[in-house]
Amino acid sequence: MIIETFCYPRAALIGNPSDGYFGKTIAFLFSNSQARVQLYHTPELDIQPQRLDKTRFNSIRELVENVNHSGYYGGIRLLKATIKVFYDYCKGNNISIDNRNFTIRYESNIPLRLGLAGSSAIITACMKALITFYGVSIPKPILANLVLNVEDKELGIAAGLQDRVVQAYGQPVYMDFNREVMKKQGFGFYEELDASLFPDIYIAYRKNLSEGTEVLHNNLRARFNIGENAVVDAMKKWAGYTDLFREALKNKDYQAMHDLINANFDLRRSLIPITQGNIEMVETARSTGASAKFTGSGGAIIGTYKDEYMFLKLKKVLGEKGIEVIKPNIVNCYKDD
Repeated sequence: MIIETFCYPRAALIGNPSDGYFGKTIAFLFSNSQARVQLYHTPELDIQPQRLDKTRFNSIRELVENVNHSGYYGGIRLLKATIKVFYDYCKGNNISIDNRNFTIRYESNIPLRLGLAGSSAIITACMKALITFYGVSIPKPILANLVLNVEDKELGIAAGLQDRVVQAYGQPVYMDFNREVMKKQGFGFYEELDASLFPDIYIAYRKNLSEGTEVLHNNLRARFNIGENAVVDAMKKWAGYTDLFREALKNKDYQAMHDLINANFDLRRSLIPITQGNIEMVETARSTGASAKFTGSGGAIIGTYKDEYMFLKLKKVLGEKGIEVIKPNIVNCYKDD
């Protein structure tokens, strides 16, 4: 039997990048692209390389294009680290797993290095496949922690919990990473949200603006750790924006959501150096009347738009600059209990 699991890209709607700094965020998954993992029983454990793991090229130019698209590392290291973290978790928690081996392969068409959580999507899909194969039960908050451990502890990629939480839950989530709550239970307070409450949302990206999350977080982490007032205050403001946004969702106050999204980016711009290409993308989107902020660490933006006319205008003005604009198919399995 072939086990097949999926995970989708993440869009941070409000509050980022405070998730790694005891803040609050709201994020969702969208199914316009996906990471897929296949796993099946075989005599030996075999991790099969895919497109991202290419090591042979027809020219230097092809190699450079591959690096620009996929970075210097492919997906095999993600799978190897995930398998190790899964095994260590089971061993450390006295969870018995049998001695069966497997072959595992992955593929992903999630645009990489654009702040859409493409790497953690591969890791989450892999973790879910292992859980199914070995018949292990792992609570969603713990699953999110394990996926973060793969990137943060095993691979040294600076990141926060937000992406991994929403990918573990598989639907929109309000996340509160309060320091005391995290210390007490090992994870934050997570509330599932109904995407039908969301306003009309677009996502836009230009691949040549890609930037790894570590570029942002390595600098921000150091400034936060030394207690820089501007950074500490910003984290509190981003958390406050998230609470205001959640309230606006309940009241369907679309203007408030519009304003909060813009404020989220403006605060970021005042605190962190942003490339001119990214600033241009945000300002061009805003010129149509839409709101705009980063979906993650840069390279892709997200915002709200008023109507179809505004969306078509977004596609036109951004398309003229080589920027792709999509309507995200938000993954939503919310059930009102």
